[in-house]
Amino acid sequence: MGRSKEFDPEVALDRALDLFWERGYEATSMADLVERLGLARASIYGTFGGKRELYIKALERYLARRNVVEPLAQPGPAVPAVRAFLDAYVAEILADELRRGCMVVNTAVEFASRDAELSRRVTASWAELETALAAALVRARAQGEIPASKDPYALARFLLVLLQGLRVLGRADPEPRRLRDAVEQAMIAVQI
Repeated sequence: MGRSKEFDPEVALDRALDLFWERGYEATSMADLVERLGLARASIYGTFGGKRELYIKALERYLARRNVVEPLAQPGPAVPAVRAFLDAYVAEILADELRRGCMVVNTAVEFASRDAELSRRVTASWAELETALAAALVRARAQGEIPASKDPYALARFLLVLLQGLRVLGRADPEPRRLRDAVEQAMIAVQI
């Protein structure tokens, strides 16, 4: 009969997520994980696999906890929903006192270009966000909230790039006026 775990893997995964989110993958050593999780290396390897596998599981947990696209799918006027969505991103960035940023963006910046699996996860996350933005903007065009000449898919791609740029700026220099002005200009571009 196998020995039962003397720790909660969910709690350990939450701690690993926080550590990777704060420091990134490269700056987090196995010794850091042992200390933060309060587990022996053998327990970490036995439960999660190596550091890379633990990072992937932490990223999956991050993605599962963030339901960022739901506000865009609510019935009613779509342009105010898009605006509220962008404003919520800025508010979240400004409230991030640790400047951890977005773990998806952090993953992309750190090493997604050299890791096909992580690149696929980053791309899938961004595709989900772009699809939700496009759906909201298609609805906005159909409801007469934006000009019929506007391409909702191109606008969604534009807003996706804006949002990821906001995340990067927020991590380095979250100057409120810069972030809010960017959102304001984006909304002008959407509606003109």
